Amino acid sequence: MTAMTFSTLPLTLLARGKVRDVYEVDAERLLLVASDRISAFDVVMDEPVPFKGLVLTQLSVWWFDQLASVTRHHLISADTDEIIAAIPALASHRSAILGRAMLCKRTKVVPFECVMRGYISGSAWKDYKATGTLAGEALPLDLSESDRLDPALFSPATKAESGHDENIGVADLHARLGSDLAGQLEALSRTVYEFGRAKAEERGIIIADTKFEFGQDAEGGLWLIDEVMTPDSSRFWPADQYQPGQGQPSFDKQPLRDYLDAERAAGRWNGEAPPPPLPDSVITATSQRYLAVYQLLTGKALDLKAFQ
Repeated sequence: MTAMTFSTLPLTLLARGKVRDVYEVDAERLLLVASDRISAFDVVMDEPVPFKGLVLTQLSVWWFDQLASVTRHHLISADTDEIIAAIPALASHRSAILGRAMLCKRTKVVPFECVMRGYISGSAWKDYKATGTLAGEALPLDLSESDRLDPALFSPATKAESGHDENIGVADLHARLGSDLAGQLEALSRTVYEFGRAKAEERGIIIADTKFEFGQDAEGGLWLIDEVMTPDSSRFWPADQYQPGQGQPSFDKQPLRDYLDAERAAGRWNGEAPPPPLPDSVITATSQRYLAVYQLLTGKALDLKAFQ
């Protein structure tokens, strides 16, 4: 199976994000196509990661199914035959969408990422070490790296199509969106995260943090959109290896992050685009991590032959 960097479909391309291509179907529906592009530290790498788009789509589909009784979500269908039946123009582009496309309800995107942090890690840990706060908001004293946060922390961020996302305070979110909508976003984010955290713990996985995106329908109702609890949007840790006070092994793009950190420490990369070239070993290790976390969460290996 050839890795896919960019899709070219006979539909209007509305947006090309760091990973997904978003096409307009009509006024009510969108087609999201997950490529094998990969980003880290908000920089898109030049090399694709095989099977990544399949994992992102199929794992999101699995989560949307699990969440059916928890929240409304935008997925209409990820079945390729059903998508082609709904959009006949895609009949000759079957291989480009097979396993990696989602036909979705079109909503008005809320322009903030809703990050839930069950453990302090990543950018939150760096902020806390430097200031004792996260985006200016006080956190408990004497936290160590990877400590569990009880209750989990709702940590909104700006949504950047390019460049770096920025953590903002909850008060800032209320000021920008109004307290009613901001409160709904926090409540729904907490509900979805706690459901996902409990489900993952059954499989021996800690969801240390994850980010959600939401859209509004014409009546202002919230819908869970984009991807959900994937290796791109989440930090997954093996529960049996969890040791607070240090960084944790991770079932996500950690091999890529580690390589880029080393390149930055050696002065070979400044943390901005363009990225350094990726060795085959890093690409392979990252691909294997994505496939592994799909199997761990769902209880079955991704059937790659079904998407050939």
